[in-house]
Formats: sequence, C-alpha cells, structure tokens
Amino acid sequence: KLRNNKAYSVGLALSTLWSQLSLLPVPYSKEQIRADDYGLCRCCKALIEFTKPFVDDVIDNKENSMENEKLKDEILKLSLKCPLLTAQFLEQSDDTGDDPLRCFASEIIGFLSAIGHPFLKMIFNHGRKKKTWDYLEFEEEEDKQLSDSMASLAYLVFVQGISIDQLPMVLRTEESVFSKGLDLLENGLLRIEDNSLLHQYLEIKSFLTVPQGLVKVMTLCPTETLRKKGLAMLQLYINKLDPQGKYTLFRCLLNTSNHSGVEAFIIQNIKNQIDMSLKRTYNKWFTGPQLISLLDLVLFLPEGAETDLLQNSDRIMASLNLLRYLVIKDNENDNQTGLWTELEKIENNFLKPLHTGLNMSKAHYEAEIKNSQEVQKSKDLCSLTVGREEIPNMPPEMQLKVLHSALFTFDLIESVLARVEELIEIKTKSTSEENKG
Repeated sequence: KLRNNKAYSVGLALSTLWSQLSLLPVPYSKEQIRADDYGLCRCCKALIEFTKPFVDDVIDNKENSMENEKLKDEILKLSLKCPLLTAQFLEQSDDTGDDPLRCFASEIIGFLSAIGHPFLKMIFNHGRKKKTWDYLEFEEEEDKQLSDSMASLAYLVFVQGISIDQLPMVLRTEESVFSKGLDLLENGLLRIEDNSLLHQYLEIKSFLTVPQGLVKVMTLCPTETLRKKGLAMLQLYINKLDPQGKYTLFRCLLNTSNHSGVEAFIIQNIKNQIDMSLKRTYNKWFTGPQLISLLDLVLFLPEGAETDLLQNSDRIMASLNLLRYLVIKDNENDNQTGLWTELEKIENNFLKPLHTGLNMSKAHYEAEIKNSQEVQKSKDLCSLTVGREEIPNMPPEMQLKVLHSALFTFDLIESVLARVEELIEIKTKSTSEENKG
C-alpha cells in the first residue's frame, strides 16, 4: 500500500523492530529455545513474515527503479548480528527443522540471495564498499555492524551448513572414478582365496599395472580416504598372490616405486613373509639364495654415503628393522635366510655407508642450526635447504624446528643401527665360542 518513500518507511520499521529485538534475552539451551519464555523466537518468525512481502516486491519489480534499489538496500540492512551472532543452534543430528533460530537464519540468507545479493558475493566483497557517510563516526559504526554481520553470515554458512548447497562447487569426477575403481577391485579380490593368484598372471600387463596404479593412488591422490583405500587394496592384492607372485611383485615395486614410504611398506611385507616361512611352512622364495637376491634391493643405500637420509628415512628404518629381525631370528649355524654368508657384503653396501652418511648429515644439520641461531639474533628471514630443495623466507624459529626434527630422525636411525651392530657382534661371538667348545 505504500507508494511514496516506501524504502524509507520500510527501513525505519525494520530498524525499530531490530532495536527492540536486540533487547530480548537469547535462549541458549534446547529447552530454552523450545520454551521461548521471552518470545524472541516468535518475534523472529514474525519479522520474517513482515519482511517477505517487501522481498517479493523487489523480486517482482523488473524496472530496477531508484525506489526499488533503495528498498533493496534497506532489506540488505537486515542484521545477522543480533540475535544470530550469540545464538546457540541445535545439533545437526537433532531435528533441526524445529530450531526457530536456524530457520530464521535460513530465511534471511534466502532473502539476500533472492534480491540479487548471494551470500558468497557479500562475504568476498566485504570491505570494498564506497564511503556513504559524511561523518567518520557514522561510517565506523556502520563498518563494525557490517563486519559483525559478515562474520555471523560466514559462520552460519560454513560451520552450521545453512544454505551451503548454494555454494558453487567444482566436481572432481576423477575422485569418483578412483573410488568406484577401488571398490570394484576390492569386490573382485575378496572373491579370491589368499595365496591362490598364480605368479604367471603378473606376466599379463594388466595384472602388473594394477599394483603400480595403486601406488600412484597412494602417493599422488589428494584425498586421504582414497590414499588409505589404495594402501589397503595393495595389501589385499599382495595377500592373494602365491609366494612366487609376492616375490616378483616385491622386486618390481622396489625397483619402480621411487617412494620411501612405499618401499618401507614393501620391506615390512618381506619381513612378514620371512617370518611365516621360518615359523610355519618352508618357502624357498623367502629363504636362502632367493631371499638374498631380494635383500640386495633392500639392504643398500642408492647413492652410498651421499644418499639423502632424511628423504629415505622411512625406507632406511624399515631396512634396519628387517636386518635386526633376521639377526635375532636366524642363528649363524642354521643360516636359513643366508644372511650370515652375506654379512660382509651387507656391512660394506649398507651399514658402513650408513655410518658415514649419518656423520655427514648430522654435521651438516648441526652447522645449519648454528647458522640459524645466528640469523635469529639478527631477526632476519632466511632460506633453508631440505632434501636438496631450498625453502625460501622461512622464519628462524620455524627453521630451527625443521632442523631439530631432522636431527631427531638421524638419532633414531643411529640408535637402531647401533642395536643391529650390537646384535651382530653378540651373535657372531656366541657362535664362535660354540664352535670352539
């Protein structure tokens, strides 16, 4: 019914209603919200019903007249600060349809989108508006009110999930394909008995590309759940292969994965197969000459003493743990694994270069720590080289944490190495005494 100064009249009415609404206590518990003793929830519902005709008026007016723009501006001033900034919402698991404050927030956000101001645009454009007041104190007060409203709006959308379905999203179709592929592989593998998939199948290209593809999912997929599923599927695939198939696959992945974590996973599987062979059924693929050929791929450093120990720490720790297991479980006189006849080669190719590499790496990182501490005194930013890659402009405090973490890794490797060498010495000394006796 309003014809002249409609926007001014609506703005005045909304401002008066909001000022009265802000005086009412905000209910915090589920019981208080449902009791609504002070009528805040009922007032919010009434305010929505009061505002809706004006929103419809803006939507229906296609002329975009000056009066219509003014009316739109007044509706935009609907504050999301009070009472929503301090309100407590019912848990998502509850019947959220009975939460009047959530419904109130949803309606307001819907109004904003309906009049051509989607919430995402409002959040991103906040702070870019032109000056509208001649008096600084009015400008600052409006900025504060708007900032609080935008903070409340962001919380409602991103935390409470109200109207989040309106957000533009990019569908990553490849993740859906990966997920379905992994599910299909799992379904097929579960139909096969363990240790029954013949090694000859690995001569078929498609059979060998499956574990190689799983390695790519494990190491390159950005989604953690898919990476974990890829790891579980690789383990399931390994379980289905016969002993020679496992042996062949381990050799292949050790030669092609180029990833310390994957290699550590394979080495752990090798250890498990050796353990089963020693405890249960003799298996020629994980004892004697065949095992020694496999250990040649495990108990060595790719670049000798100059190997990047930090980058290869997972593989090195797994290799040391495997060697420690072999020393403990296999007596020199029995020599079921062939370890003791190859001990000198293992020492030359693995243990001695590892000692040298640890000394070099620790000296390098200790020097870097000293340099970082000196830089910290000067309060400058500095660069750091880790894994032969420079990380620029790192604050000295952060650099020190990285360096100390590296030293801790080296100390851990060194402690396991010392234990392995101690066990070798004890075992060889004991065998020597037995032979003399």
